[in-house]
Amino acid sequence: MKKNYMTTLLFVTALALALLTFGCDSQGPAEKAGEKVDKTVEATKDAVNEAADKITGKGPAEKVGESIDETAEKVKDAVKSKD
Repeated sequence: MKKNYMTTLLFVTALALALLTFGCDSQGPAEKAGEKVDKTVEATKDAVNEAADKITGKGPAEKVGESIDETAEKVKDAVKSKD
């Protein structure tokens, strides 16, 4: 009796996992609309950042320089904290 119960439980668990894994392949209209909104927001954010960079004069080289400066500060702080 216990073996039959375990077999049934294993089968139901495997079936549930299969349904969860493969059951949600198609997107509904709300999901598609949500993705479009996400893409639009991301594009708007990128455009605003580019416009701000043009106004402040921060180009790619400036951003890389700032990143290097921040990393150098972090390394310096880490070395000081170990002393």
